[in-house]
Amino acid sequence: KILMLSGIGPAEHLRENGIPVVVDRPGVGRNLQDHMELYIQQESTQPITLNSVLNPFSKALIGAQWLFFKTGLGSTNHFEAAAFVRSRAGVDYPDIQYHFIPAAVRYDGKAAAKSHGFQAHVGPMRSKSRGSVTLRSPDPKSKPVIRFNYMSHPDDWTEFRHCIRLTREIFGQSAFDPYRGQEISPGSQLQSDDDLDVFIRDHAESAYHPCGTCKMGRADDMMSVVDPECRVIGVDGLRVADSSIFPRVTNGNLNAPSIMTGEKASDHILGRTPLAPSNQEPWINPRWQVSDR
Repeated sequence: KILMLSGIGPAEHLRENGIPVVVDRPGVGRNLQDHMELYIQQESTQPITLNSVLNPFSKALIGAQWLFFKTGLGSTNHFEAAAFVRSRAGVDYPDIQYHFIPAAVRYDGKAAAKSHGFQAHVGPMRSKSRGSVTLRSPDPKSKPVIRFNYMSHPDDWTEFRHCIRLTREIFGQSAFDPYRGQEISPGSQLQSDDDLDVFIRDHAESAYHPCGTCKMGRADDMMSVVDPECRVIGVDGLRVADSSIFPRVTNGNLNAPSIMTGEKASDHILGRTPLAPSNQEPWINPRWQVSDR
C-alpha cells in the first residue's frame, strides 16, 4: 500500500487512483500467499486435557502462577508436538504442517468442546492459489483491498481432503486407543469428498502467514519488486525487508524467516561482508519417489 501510494506499482492501477507513476512495477501487491489450516478434534476418554482449566477461576490461577513464579500452564503455548510430512510419493519436501494441542478449542479460546478433547491443526504448505493487495482509493487512511483468493486452485481441495484423512489415520493409531473418543470435528459421518469439501469451505482459516506481495527476483522480471539485496527495483535508497519479499511462502511459520530477512537486509545496508555460503542440505527420505512414509 505504501509503495503504491508513493507511485511504485502497476501503472494502470496507479493512474486509476490518480497517483503519478514513479516506477511501473506490476508485481507490487501481486503474488499474495498464505497458509490455511483446519482443526481436527477428538474427544478424550480421559480427563487429562486443558478443557478442564478453561474456566475463569483456573485461568486466574494460571495467570498468577506465571506472573509470580514463571511456571505452570502459562509458561507454554502447549503446541509442543509438531510435524512436517509429505502428502504423497514423489514430493521431495514436507508439504503438510501439523501442530497438536491437548485441548479441543479454537485459537481465540472460543467454541470449546463440552468434553475433554485434543486436536491437530493441519494444512498444506504450498498452496497454488494467489491473491492481491490493491488500493481502495488514493486516501492514505483508506484500507487496502486484500483478496487472498483462498482455495481458488483445485489442488487446494485435494490437499485439504488428504490432510483430514491423514489426521484420522494418525488419531486411529493404537497409541491413541486409551484416549480416543468420538471425532468432534469434522465428525465421523463426513466421509465423501463432497462432505469434506463442505467442511473445508466452512472451517478452513488463515494461519496468519501472509507474504509474497513484493517478491524478490530479477530486474527483468516485471513481477519482481526487490533485488537480492532487498532494494526496490528502479528506485534508489529504498528497500523492503519483511515477509512480502518471499517469492513463495515458506514451509512452516514465517516468524523466523522474517526475522532473518531483517537481519540480512541490515547487513546489506551496513555493507557487512556476508557469511560464507553453507553447503548443508536438508535430509530427504531416500524413498520419497515411491512412498510418503
